[in-house]
Amino acid sequence: MKYFDAHCHIQFDAYDADREELIASMIEQEVGGLVVGVDYASSEKAISLAEQHDSLFASVGLHPNDTLEEVFDMNVFRTLASHPKVLAIGECGLDNFRPEDVDLSKPKQREVFEQHVQLAIETDKPLMIHSRPSKGTQDAYHDLIDILGSYKREHGERLHGDIHFFVGGVEEARSLIELGFTLSYTAVLTFTHDYDEVVRFAPLTSLLSETDSPYVAPPPNRGSRNDPRAVRAVVRAMAEIRSEDPEMVRSQILSNAERVFGPALRGAK
Repeated sequence: MKYFDAHCHIQFDAYDADREELIASMIEQEVGGLVVGVDYASSEKAISLAEQHDSLFASVGLHPNDTLEEVFDMNVFRTLASHPKVLAIGECGLDNFRPEDVDLSKPKQREVFEQHVQLAIETDKPLMIHSRPSKGTQDAYHDLIDILGSYKREHGERLHGDIHFFVGGVEEARSLIELGFTLSYTAVLTFTHDYDEVVRFAPLTSLLSETDSPYVAPPPNRGSRNDPRAVRAVVRAMAEIRSEDPEMVRSQILSNAERVFGPALRGAK
C-alpha cells in the first residue's frame, strides 16, 4: 500500500456493476481504503467488503443528515464496532447546510454525535467526523470544537480522529489540530484554490488524503463517478500546494493514516 483513501463509499450501489474490478485495480495501483458507513445497512456492507480484502477497512456510524430517519442504537453499533476490521466510528457529526429544517435537526444531530463520541472513547477508536457549516459561516465547526473540547478535557488522548472533507478556515483548523484531530482533503484541491491557505498552514503530520467516492471526481472526470484511485491526484495536489516533494508528502500522509487508524492498517502494507 502506497496510498490510503481515508474516506470512501465503495459499498454504495454506484459500484454494483464493477466493484470487484475496481478493487482489483486499486490493489494493482497500491491504493487501500477506509469504507465508511453512513447508516446501519451501509456500515454492515462496509464491514463485509473489508472482510473480503486485506487493503480495505471499515468505519461504522450514522450520518447527521440521517438522524431524523434512523435511530442510532448504541448496542447495535457497539457490536459492529467490535469487528477487528472496523478502524473508526462514523460518519458522524453536525451538518447545518443540507437539512431543510436545521433548527429541528440540530438537537438530534448533537445527541447522536455525542453517542458516537462516547462509543469512540469506549472502544478507543478514532472518530470519522462530518461537519458542514451553513452557507457563509463556520457555525458547525464552532459547535464541533466546543463539543470535542469538552470531551477532550475529560478523556484526553482517547478522543481523536479525522475531520473528513474539511472546508473550514485557518482558525478552525488550528483548534481542531490542537484537539488532536487530522484534517482530510478530497480532489477539490485539484480544481479550486479555496483551501490552499489551510493546506499550507497545517502541519503535514495533521493531513490525510481521501476521495469521498463516489463524489467529487478530479478533472478530467468531474461530474462522473469518482473512486479511490483518485487519492493519488489528491496527494499530488497537496504536494504542489505546499511546494514539497511529492514522494515525501505521499509517505508522510500514509504514515499519518497508520498513526490515526492503528496497527491493523500498518499490517496491511
